[in-house]
Amino acid sequence: MLDTFNSISLSHKTAPLHVRELIALSEEEAKRLMLRLRDFFGLSDLLIISTCNRTEVYYASEQGGANLNADIVRLLLIEKGLTDTDQYLPYFQFFARHEEAVRHLFEVCVGLHSQVVGDMQIPNQVKQAYQWSADLDMAGPFLHRLMHTIFFTNKRVAQETAFRDGAASVSYAAVELIDELVGDRQDPNVLVIGLGEIGTDVCRNLADRNVKNITLCNRTQTKTEVLAEQYGFRIADFANLTDEIRQADVIISSVMRDEPLITPTLLQGVTVLTYKYFLDLSVPRSVDTAVEQIPGVLVYNIDHIRNRADEALNQRLAAIPKVEAIIDQAVSEFGDWSKEMIVSPTINKLKNALEQIRKDEIARHLKHLTPDESEKVEKITRGIMQKIIKLPVLQLKAACKRGEAETLIDVLNDLFDLENHTADEPSRLQ
Repeated sequence: MLDTFNSISLSHKTAPLHVRELIALSEEEAKRLMLRLRDFFGLSDLLIISTCNRTEVYYASEQGGANLNADIVRLLLIEKGLTDTDQYLPYFQFFARHEEAVRHLFEVCVGLHSQVVGDMQIPNQVKQAYQWSADLDMAGPFLHRLMHTIFFTNKRVAQETAFRDGAASVSYAAVELIDELVGDRQDPNVLVIGLGEIGTDVCRNLADRNVKNITLCNRTQTKTEVLAEQYGFRIADFANLTDEIRQADVIISSVMRDEPLITPTLLQGVTVLTYKYFLDLSVPRSVDTAVEQIPGVLVYNIDHIRNRADEALNQRLAAIPKVEAIIDQAVSEFGDWSKEMIVSPTINKLKNALEQIRKDEIARHLKHLTPDESEKVEKITRGIMQKIIKLPVLQLKAACKRGEAETLIDVLNDLFDLENHTADEPSRLQ
């Protein structure tokens, strides 16, 4: 029988940021956890997705159930050095039914459950997770088929709906605006001031769009160094802010303070030869409106950028019904295939049993036949076998869709003594 597919999920919907940060897994940690899960619980078709917004484990197991899911969570927490496991269990959501886990993975991968609906980063993150499974030889036929069905579905969503159109987050909208502002200018110098949640998201989006000349300026050096090392960005001393602004083409500010940080006084002596763009993502504003009086300086505040994001988000939300319809179709088709996996071993055993009968009978008469006669007999008997096997195969597949396959499998096993035959693909009968 087909193993049961399950999932455990911790996401921005169930856990605050400080908990998600504690439980997030690096590639090395994810792979180590997969090996532990395989060895401790005998799991197969393992997939671990870990991003800033979610950490999820998908797996196939004959055991299944809430107890196994809880044990997997405990092992994950212990691997992360969190020994008080009961404290963190409530943050996890369990999908203990096969159909629910499959559906959840489809919805996660297309971006329905992302913090920014339709997030374009999630498909690449899922592909990376799938690569980890493949690297460790933990992706069986079921997971391979599931992932490729999901990737095809994701492509349909991108091509047939507006679900991926526009920039639906403030940080992404800000980065998208840079492209419009600088036009064809090669490698603009971008200065990011402030590395809170929005500033960090801006850095991630800049890296994803392959913007090269990025400088980070933040009062807290530790966080700056981590991001700079992760993305290969340059670090600037906060004390040299005026000089950094002088060199930058685009300044993105997301600092938290009561009064503006960037003022005409701060910019005294800064000469603007062409244009200098300030993108103020702070509330309250960190760029004084008087700065725009400097020739060549243009300021875009949070409201302007949020309006762009809201417009794109509304388009995406309107596309959700069509996205769900595409997922419904894909899940249904995958469900039919996964149900047929249940009867595939029986079909192969039946083919092998009939093929063995055919071979044994032909072998008794071959010595009395010429080569031409042997070839004709071979062809005729193969055709007979194809016709004999066709109806049982169709009936088995139909029984799968009705949920009645087990009874028919038992009947065929008894009639043809299939337990004494292998389920390997037959070499001659197709």
